Amino acid sequence: MQAAHEAATTAAIVVGGKSYMPDAKGNLVPIEAIKPADKLEDETVRKILGYAAELSAQVARFKEHTFDDLSAFEALLAQDYGASKGGAKGNKTFMTFDGLKKVTVQVADLIDFGSQLQIAKGLIDECLTEWSADSRTEIRSIISRAFNVEKQGQINRTEIFMLLRLDIEDERWRRAMDAIRDAMRVIGSKTYVRCYERDNQDAEWRAVTIDLAKA
Repeated sequence: MQAAHEAATTAAIVVGGKSYMPDAKGNLVPIEAIKPADKLEDETVRKILGYAAELSAQVARFKEHTFDDLSAFEALLAQDYGASKGGAKGNKTFMTFDGLKKVTVQVADLIDFGSQLQIAKGLIDECLTEWSADSRTEIRSIISRAFNVEKQGQINRTEIFMLLRLDIEDERWRRAMDAIRDAMRVIGSKTYVRCYERDNQDAEWRAVTIDLAKA
């Protein structure tokens, strides 16, 4: 493993007995012509990516083994009881006998929105036009974020769902919310596995973090 990391920290190419490194345009640059800082940056990034690639492969294997192990356990349950473990949408919780460790499997719908969303936006704009400029500023902020297209080209789903939770009596607003609900389309689902543990039965559950951004 260490040898693999050492190999990953160099990009040198030997041509005619002389060492070169390719630049971003694919040109071969003699090693001695490259600034020490640039070489050190190159080595640092390659070293980090070497470890990252291994960790990514480990996480992929962990996920595969987790589903295999849980599926094998459920197959035994089905054989013994003639029924599978699980709740709505396939959500499941598996726990140790002492109640200190658990694994949850959650299935989340992937939501997209149809053309009715534009109708909803028009009705909401009518409400905003009628409301005075200084009123309902928090609601205006949510609406602005909800229909602000994200860099992936998708609307902000979280803020759209926040609009649905607002209790506003205006008839146009209610029709707009109905249009948003009608616009919702389930385009697929994604399964998440999460692991938790706690020190004793009265303690709060503590997530076992695998996501690098949350570590």
